[in-house]
Amino acid sequence: MKKVKFIYNPFSGENVILEQLDNVIKIHQEYGYSIVPYRIDKESDVGEALDCIDDKYYYILIAGGDGTVDSVVNAMKERNINLPIGILPVGTANDFARFIGIPHDVGKACVQILESEPKQVDIGRINQKYFVNVASTGLFTDVSQKTDANLKNTIGKLAYYLKGIEQLPNFRKLKVKITSKEFEYDGHMYLMLVFNGQTAGNFKLATNANVTDGYLDVIVFKAVSIKDLIPLFIKVLRGEHQDSSKVIYYKTKELMIETLEDIATDIDGERGPDFPLHIECVKGGIEVLGIKQ
Repeated sequence: MKKVKFIYNPFSGENVILEQLDNVIKIHQEYGYSIVPYRIDKESDVGEALDCIDDKYYYILIAGGDGTVDSVVNAMKERNINLPIGILPVGTANDFARFIGIPHDVGKACVQILESEPKQVDIGRINQKYFVNVASTGLFTDVSQKTDANLKNTIGKLAYYLKGIEQLPNFRKLKVKITSKEFEYDGHMYLMLVFNGQTAGNFKLATNANVTDGYLDVIVFKAVSIKDLIPLFIKVLRGEHQDSSKVIYYKTKELMIETLEDIATDIDGERGPDFPLHIECVKGGIEVLGIKQ
């Protein structure tokens, strides 16, 4: 039997994966694969899960949200491990898995992964770290980092929204300088996102994103007057924000972001690096199983 390294986060989402462990093993055995599990612990380095990888392993199966996938991909890159990955979307936020068409049902996701061929997809690199879905900075970008894990497991995505409301008193415009081949901006903004995927927190923002085109989709929400915020938010809900003069949306392979503001960065729900930021698309940077696009 070929081996599959199964890395699962028992704290993701509503702990769904804990009820599905036997099902994951059963389905893989039916397809002729042996599962070798590794349980992510809050105190352990996820890279330890990859120490035993050899040529007997067919792929790496990751059960968790975007942050878990991000952590495993970074550990793989650090160790030059080029195996395909499969994703079981059991986290609070599963934006990237949803984008590539992975079912929420664990059993169906396993079958879809096992009956597919690996495809090369792009990933992003921000300074020396990688991201699979989105890198962001500005207001509210560290909401996921500040949201209690138990609260996320109890009330899901609502926990993010509640934490975001807590940060409203800090609402202010931010001065940034963005430099790229296609576009330059030196001005004020509220929020900036650099997408490899399409959605963040279930909001479909990067409507033109393609995970195999070798480009990242950059979205900047400019600082606008309070009276313009509600109409802009309505445009976001309708997916019409890309046509707004209050929003910058373009594609690029590489960009620089500079600021003197004291603001956080976020990559797939985890803390990102400090400024200045050099962000680039790594075309075909990883192989993924189960893609339906």
